Amino acid sequence: MNYLVFQMDLEVGNPEENRKIIERWLEANYSDDLDVVVLPEMWSTGYALEELKEICKEDGNQSIEFLQSLGKRFNVNLVGGSIAVLDGKDIFNRAVIVNRMGEIVHTYDKMHLVPMLDEPKFLTGGHNQVKVFELEGVKMGIIICYDLRFPEIIRDLALQGIQVLHIVAEWPLARETHWNILLRARAIENQMYVVASNVAGTKLGVEFAGSSQIVDPWGDVVQKLDQEVGELKATLDLEKVPQIRKEVPIFDSRVPEKYRKL
Repeated sequence: MNYLVFQMDLEVGNPEENRKIIERWLEANYSDDLDVVVLPEMWSTGYALEELKEICKEDGNQSIEFLQSLGKRFNVNLVGGSIAVLDGKDIFNRAVIVNRMGEIVHTYDKMHLVPMLDEPKFLTGGHNQVKVFELEGVKMGIIICYDLRFPEIIRDLALQGIQVLHIVAEWPLARETHWNILLRARAIENQMYVVASNVAGTKLGVEFAGSSQIVDPWGDVVQKLDQEVGELKATLDLEKVPQIRKEVPIFDSRVPEKYRKL
């Protein structure tokens, strides 16, 4: 399965310009054998938290419709990062998955909100449990940034049979070490591919880590970027997942009846 992952330097509070950035980037990097495109967290607005409600009112569903149009135009599946969505009085940080026909096949609202960024003051945490979605018949999952620190939900997805976990983020450089270690840990402990898209640059006084990467089920980094804007292009060998799960059968070795409920 052929992947293209965007490490983006976005324009804070400017969805229209960010859509143009993504469209130009995809035009420049598209190939006929491409299966999945991955975008980062909050790519349309960045963390303009105080302005999000007004931006969402003005922009409406344009960014979601934009993702759908890209899917159809390029005949590609999109793990469309996440965008701010106004739902009644609540604003959700929502990941959107679109297939080649431009259909929305899955959404996920970030459930863990970052206290260090005052997210709970401006955003509402997702109400629903994590669920599996499929692209090209492959079981997959998605989480958003801070969710990476909560292995419970990732193991939940693994037990539902996912082979690929996507992590879309705006992860800061100050905690880059955590990012790199946790991505590999999640891949190793769940024996699956981890595909991570982060942002680049400095926004609102925060320097971001970049370091978008793809980690295989053995915990080896397939490809990785530094802090610059760029893209990852890689082919995921999905046969590795059942092979490694057979060689080291951690799921068969589980004894959940002995685990304390959290």
